[in-house]
Amino acid sequence: MICNSRKTDKEYELISELAKKLGTQMIHFVPRDNQVQRAELRRMTVIEYSGDHPQADEYRSLAKKMTENKTSLFPLQ
Repeated sequence: MICNSRKTDKEYELISELAKKLGTQMIHFVPRDNQVQRAELRRMTVIEYSGDHPQADEYRSLAKKMTENKTSLFPLQ
């Protein structure tokens, strides 16, 4: 699971618990940042719009985790 944060109370804990109950894992928690909306207004990704911004690094980290993931955990049905 990937959590795309909305900045709600105990969000990280809730998503972690949900993943656990589903028999899977949260591989990344993407913090909310207004830089995403600024980029979207220009029809760009954050990496295109401001590649040196910390939010761009969040997406790079997510991509790396996804490509390097060797654990195949799928939610229970």
